[in-house]
Amino acid sequence: MEPPTSLARTLGRLDKAVAEQGLVRSDFVDPPALAARTALPESVVRDLLEGRRPPDDTVNARVCARIKALSDAYLRRHGKVMRDLAAEVSARTDISEVWARAVCDGKKVPNVALLHHLVGFFGVEGGESFFTAPADEALDRVLLPVVRKLEHPELGPGAALREVDPVSALLDRYGVVSADLRLHGSVPRAQLERILEGVLRSVVPQEGDGER
Repeated sequence: MEPPTSLARTLGRLDKAVAEQGLVRSDFVDPPALAARTALPESVVRDLLEGRRPPDDTVNARVCARIKALSDAYLRRHGKVMRDLAAEVSARTDISEVWARAVCDGKKVPNVALLHHLVGFFGVEGGESFFTAPADEALDRVLLPVVRKLEHPELGPGAALREVDPVSALLDRYGVVSADLRLHGSVPRAQLERILEGVLRSVVPQEGDGER
């Protein structure tokens, strides 16, 4: 049996939280909205929510398809045409309008520098990985804040912001829903403090780092 993916664990947590609170999953999971946030086809989102495997694709295909989806949404939202979008992208980068149009139309794969510019242009979360991550990982990223809010309603609307917490992200990556280090009595206090110090040093900028 294949090990569960991160998305499978997240959906399991979601269903558990919904069941415990007498709620309905559909009140918190809206396929059209998730498709818009991930730049994935709605049909793919629905398949993933039902536990089906994501379609086989390549990184290049993902990048092109998601840029195309974001471009189309941008044009609808602002009432513009592709020529306008190409001109805007070209003005912010060092590429021609012809190349910008081909990229935004999903016909050409951008280089790393242009992909970085598109992250800022479209205002997507997750950096370049928004475009390159497999479909299940992309959906998992946007579902995690929903799950956290359901599991910890006492944290309020700001709970979703904990998605950027590197420690929480690490726990989620390994399927740890919650942890109380005080319960691990087998670890000597001094050793536990060294472990925590190492974790904090890895996630908190040290004084003077910005001057290096």
